[in-house]
Amino acid sequence: MSPLDIVFHLINGLLPALGMALLAPALAKLAWRRALARVPYRRLAGWVGAAATLAWLAGWLITGRDGRMATYAAVVLASALALWWAGWRAR
Repeated sequence: MSPLDIVFHLINGLLPALGMALLAPALAKLAWRRALARVPYRRLAGWVGAAATLAWLAGWLITGRDGRMATYAAVVLASALALWWAGWRAR
């Protein structure tokens, strides 16, 4: 595997985590408009992006492979927990 292939593999692996960072806060702000009114979108996206990226990296290191369903489930769970924590903290 060439260095360029490694870079592309890492970028493609991180795309689901970054997609969650963009999509989940937008949907959460629509669903819980009043509860998340004081929390900026950028803060939510940052927390979700960090949590999802760490979950993806942990899943990749634990399983030794990318694309496992357990890793994607961990990304979703980490994103939900990050949204919950950021919303609870804003109270």
